[in-house]
Amino acid sequence: MASTDIDYYELLEVSRDADGATIKSAYRKLAMKYHPDRNSGCTDSEAKFKAINEAYDCLKDPQKRATYDRFGHAAFQQGMGNGGGFGGGRGHGASDFGDIGDIFETIFGTAFGGGGGRAQPRRGADLRYDLEVTLDEAFHGKTIELEIEVSQNCESCSGSGAKPGTGERECRMCDGHGKVRAKQGFFVIERPCPTCHARGRVIEDPCKECRGEGRVDRPRAIEVEVPPGVDTGTRIRLAGKGEAGPRGAPPGDLYIFVHVKPHPVFQRDGTTLATRVPISFTTAALGGTVEIPDLGGETNTVEIPVGIQSGRQLRVRGAGMPVLQGRGRGDLVVEIAVETPTRLSKKQKELLQQFRDTETGEECPESKGFFDKIKDAFGG
Repeated sequence: MASTDIDYYELLEVSRDADGATIKSAYRKLAMKYHPDRNSGCTDSEAKFKAINEAYDCLKDPQKRATYDRFGHAAFQQGMGNGGGFGGGRGHGASDFGDIGDIFETIFGTAFGGGGGRAQPRRGADLRYDLEVTLDEAFHGKTIELEIEVSQNCESCSGSGAKPGTGERECRMCDGHGKVRAKQGFFVIERPCPTCHARGRVIEDPCKECRGEGRVDRPRAIEVEVPPGVDTGTRIRLAGKGEAGPRGAPPGDLYIFVHVKPHPVFQRDGTTLATRVPISFTTAALGGTVEIPDLGGETNTVEIPVGIQSGRQLRVRGAGMPVLQGRGRGDLVVEIAVETPTRLSKKQKELLQQFRDTETGEECPESKGFFDKIKDAFGG
């Protein structure tokens, strides 16, 4: 039994609208039933096994299945047209399938079929612009005006590429189809027309201003709204502000990539701001307050607890960066650095000496604990 004697769907015992999972399940069931190992010496079973494999190989592939549904077994046979070849005139059988290029287009897509017609207008390229802003500008947001060099529609020809008063005509090479065909052995290959570049139309008298491109490079003023809360890496898309497409095709987009400059006081991590605040050792010992302004213009009073140590972090809620396209603000983290005085007056030295004379070791428990460990480890 030849596989071409029976419909592939009948071979697999499924309906023509069966989905891929149903076809796969039916194939596995039949393959186990007619496998040569289960039917040793049975030529009919071997032939049926080969036929259902051939049918499944076709129907499991969406492109092959679409071609089979359209043309049947003939789509995969070489004996089409006169003399069994693909070229030549339309002999017996060729008229049943239309142009052979349609078959290859269905099976292989644009690689052989050319994509099914004229090329669509090519959209203009997207552009990138790197914008630096200060942390203060990132906090408040800002409207920034840029001037960039970009391809724009030619004013002389209004983007058509043709000299004013003239237009386009149908390409004579491809008769307006945008593609040409060439015979290579058994195959008919479709390619984009080299004259009109698959557009189907050509300009006889190009615009002198843009040389037929329909676009020219010139400066453009662009207004960019930088929203509050932007951070390094934030991308702002300006639709239609990119490079103009050739001969009136749609423009691309402009992407603004934001870079936030370092700040002399604050370091940033998302919506959190951090700063390092040095305090005197007397403030650290006795406690006190420090005042730190934030980017919103407010002054934050930070309470310093008695006996604070270097490296301790104090958090001020809601004093950080605003949430991008959201509500609220992050926090301000204040890291304390206790500073030892480097220049002392005679009176200060005397007072510190008096204080040292009264020390018992209990005033600095961490220091005392460390030296106690040394004594224990090294025998006193």
